[in-house]
Amino acid sequence: MKIPLLQFTNKGIYCAQADVYLDPWRPVGKAIISHGHADHSRWGHKKYITHHRNVPIVKHRLGEVVIAGKEWGETFTIKGVKFSFHPAGHIVGSSQIRVEHQGEVWVFTGDYKIEDDGLTTPYENVKCHTFITECTFGLPPFKWRPQKEVFDDINGWWAENQAEGKTSVLFGYSLGKAQRLLKHLDTSVGKIYTHGAVENMTEVLRSVVDLPVTTLITRDTKKEALLGNIVVAPPSAHGSTWIRKMVPYVTASASGWMTFRGARRRRAIDKGFVLSDHCDWDGLLESIKATGAEKVICTHGYTDIFSRYLRELGYDARTESTQYEGELAEINTSESQTAEPS
Repeated sequence: MKIPLLQFTNKGIYCAQADVYLDPWRPVGKAIISHGHADHSRWGHKKYITHHRNVPIVKHRLGEVVIAGKEWGETFTIKGVKFSFHPAGHIVGSSQIRVEHQGEVWVFTGDYKIEDDGLTTPYENVKCHTFITECTFGLPPFKWRPQKEVFDDINGWWAENQAEGKTSVLFGYSLGKAQRLLKHLDTSVGKIYTHGAVENMTEVLRSVVDLPVTTLITRDTKKEALLGNIVVAPPSAHGSTWIRKMVPYVTASASGWMTFRGARRRRAIDKGFVLSDHCDWDGLLESIKATGAEKVICTHGYTDIFSRYLRELGYDARTESTQYEGELAEINTSESQTAEPS
């Protein structure tokens, strides 16, 4: 029986022919990494290979690891198996991983979105025989509005709060979402302040992308300086002692989960903006169709529902268990830095 080109094991997605893992969740000898979120790039591997824009992110999070950076579309061969990175559009440096051996092509997406956000290298359609896709938002109710409309709403909300003499506190994950917010905030409205976790990651990313001026909130920052301005902070800052100096403030969260009003209520957020770094339902279907793949493997998200629908469309679709969590992982790991920044 022929061994599949990629296998799902207790350590991660394994390519036996090359003896290498894709985004492994347990320590391995050689790991090919799709992007910098903590559920996909974990500590403990002997060697890391990733896109060069992801290298500073991994080093910031994991320390001085042994890591090699590659360019988009650059082919590298391991024991006769060809690998290459292609833009995933999820966050800065995020990649789909193309794997080719003896004429067979698989693509592992990691996390991805197809809308060009003006910050991340736009998603690229990659032809393949087997496509491994996330389906974090793999339900029909998830349908994103164009990004410009969402940011018009965000900047309008900020201006309204400013007119009322209040500080706007906008929550977004420290890696990815926060920088997307910073990129499109209207600085003519006011000044952008940041939580330490956001500022630290933003400083790392300034070496590879253009981002606006931000001001770190410290213990010496006066409440009066914040009034009328906007603060970008990780979700973990909500309800913390750190946020008390913002009074009077209004909170908002930018997330795909804001599609459901109940999510906003559970998080005690004043305003929700539907903005995700993952595909919506239509985006998933569009990207799968564009690959020309006959086989689709669904990982984290609404895997059962989404794979069943794909089978109804005629795909050979199935699910596999992983330790990837999509946007939930970003909530949990955006922020190991929850203490008040110095």
